[in-house]
Amino acid sequence: MAFELSRESGIPLYIQIKEQIRKQIEENAWQPGFKLPTERQLASLLGVSRNTVSMAYQELQAEGELISYQGKGTFVAEAATERLTEGRKQRVLRIANEMLDTATSFGISHAEVLELVEELIRERESRLGKIKIAFIECNREQVDYFARQLELDSGVAITPLVLGEIRQNREYVRRIASEVDLVVTTFFHQDEVRALIPAECRVLAIALDPQLESVVKIARIPRGQRLGLICISTNFAEKVVNSIESAGIDYLPIESTISTNEKDILEVIERNDVLLVSPGRRREVEKLCPPGKTIIEFVYRPDQASVNLLKTAIMEYEHLQKEGVS
Repeated sequence: MAFELSRESGIPLYIQIKEQIRKQIEENAWQPGFKLPTERQLASLLGVSRNTVSMAYQELQAEGELISYQGKGTFVAEAATERLTEGRKQRVLRIANEMLDTATSFGISHAEVLELVEELIRERESRLGKIKIAFIECNREQVDYFARQLELDSGVAITPLVLGEIRQNREYVRRIASEVDLVVTTFFHQDEVRALIPAECRVLAIALDPQLESVVKIARIPRGQRLGLICISTNFAEKVVNSIESAGIDYLPIESTISTNEKDILEVIERNDVLLVSPGRRREVEKLCPPGKTIIEFVYRPDQASVNLLKTAIMEYEHLQKEGVS
């Protein structure tokens, strides 16, 4: 967090803080559910009074950018990103209008512009479809979820690989790695992945963090309630428990199961007040749950810096495809 405040600008400090927070949201550094520092913490970091930070927080709450929960803290509101998305659409529309004005001045009709844009989109989708990426992680839920999301977002073909399944089959993973343009893994596993694949293969390490919305929902659960965690692998279960405890939520007992037996799942549902599910088991649990039972999907996503890095890498390969470089 790099806030730059100027005491000589004549702009009130609380307004500067307010705009710096809004900038963090606009740049996706702080996403919906992100927990902001306390007023006291931020005041100490910036060398200002707590009242100054409090004024900035209060105005952003009034404008719908932030939301505060008694005893829980202050978070980025869902509506903040909705407005940000709408603002980006408006900027794209302005660019499109400028393009249409330019085309008109060149004697190119709107119908011809539409044909040109559609052709550009088809060409880009074709190039993206030729890019191949392997994603290697230690649990099946995260591998499958990440692969599906990235394919939907970018159109790039993803080969999901579970680390535990490929450790004993080096030839298989080496063959796969040699056939893809990029191998993606997490920082935690990058050394092992690099040792498993040919040295000439490009490896991109990313950070996977729990979705803040999931953590915030868990933080709102009253003390004394019990959590049931239903997922596919023990690795994912341990990761979720560690993430919850790392967030300071160590007062809620958690019972986990990876069983696929309906009787076992029903027993976990009955014994617990709130259910946590991995992306791969949400629909299954929803069908078995009685009405009114709270279900929270626990999702890990790449942090924004990793997303930007991955998008840059994909665009690099897309440009190489465009230029005909293999």
